[in-house]
Amino acid sequence: MSHKALKVVVLISGGGSNLQALIQDSHAPDAPYEIVGVLSNRQQAGGLQHAQRASIAQQVINHQDFNDREQFDQAMIAAIDGWQPDLVVLAGFMRILTDDFVTHYLGRMINIHPSLLPKFAGLDTHQRAIDAGESHHGASVHYVIPELDAGPIILQASVEVKANDQASDLAARVLTMEHKIYPLSVRWIAENKISFKENCAYLDGERLPAHGYQIG
Repeated sequence: MSHKALKVVVLISGGGSNLQALIQDSHAPDAPYEIVGVLSNRQQAGGLQHAQRASIAQQVINHQDFNDREQFDQAMIAAIDGWQPDLVVLAGFMRILTDDFVTHYLGRMINIHPSLLPKFAGLDTHQRAIDAGESHHGASVHYVIPELDAGPIILQASVEVKANDQASDLAARVLTMEHKIYPLSVRWIAENKISFKENCAYLDGERLPAHGYQIG
């Protein structure tokens, strides 16, 4: 791994399937990034085992140990900055972040959301897409700004909503796409193909449209 590789810290709360996809991609010979730390707010998060098997440093900061979100976020900033990352990646991190936290990493933090944003921001995206009669659903990788799920979109991937789909069926197909577009987004950032300027995402110097770069 080149010493110039982009240094990434990943935040998780659960099983960490997107973390595992990132770990696998980061081990490729041509990977332009390395994961230097994994932080979780839950000791029992399954994704910590992925990090342990890959010999990646891990830390748990339990949000329940703090009186408010501000104190929790400041503790996270101290831990994350200890790894000196170039990019912070939210991979199923299930806590609302304070504006101060987001501003600290503005332009250096991305998230993946299981919908074709701006549709279905928030939770229960798959059932909501089915209920709305959508023909397609998917996932979006976006920069994080203080407004929830509203940052400039880097990449989107779509899947067809099939007749008689249950939310779990749709979620599984979307997750497969997540595992493709999240590592690709991190690669593009590491290769300086993607940049963040004035609250917009750019690909090779060209401003991306509101829905980002689309695949699938």
